[in-house]
Amino acid sequence: MDHGGGSGSSGGISGDERRVGVAVDFSPCSRLAVKWAVENMTRHGDHLILVNVQSTSTVHYEEGETQLWEATGSPFIPLGELSDPHITKKYGIKPDAETLDLLNCLVKQKEVMVVMKIYWGDAREKICEAINDIPLSCLVIGSRGLGKLRRALMGSVSNYVVNHATCPVTVVKNSEGED
Repeated sequence: MDHGGGSGSSGGISGDERRVGVAVDFSPCSRLAVKWAVENMTRHGDHLILVNVQSTSTVHYEEGETQLWEATGSPFIPLGELSDPHITKKYGIKPDAETLDLLNCLVKQKEVMVVMKIYWGDAREKICEAINDIPLSCLVIGSRGLGKLRRALMGSVSNYVVNHATCPVTVVKNSEGED
């Protein structure tokens, strides 16, 4: 069963497999979350789903796909396609080489299937939506360590997700943060 709206070759996921989600924006703190998930959460045969949320102002896809993808998110994008410049431009993502290398090693060592699903909108709401939509068994998310004042003014994505998610959430703190 393919929950992403794409073809079976785009990483269909059946309901009986463990799906570990990692919220990624390819920042240093999301790279730490990926690394933590790879080292501590994933097991042989798991699915690792990278959940990325873009602001609606960064939309680069074809006009006919716009309404569908804004409502449901992108199809699942296999790890191998995340290095393709056409794919990264189409979806407006900028994966870093270090994260891709880490994920490629995971695929080889633990035979984990890695796919990405992209949503557009508010990161807090869309990550919670992804948990139910995919659905995820658990989620790992990085924390930028905004500090108390900035977190109070801007709100924390990780704090929102922890309080609204319908699955277990692990927050990986940036050790260089201000908290």
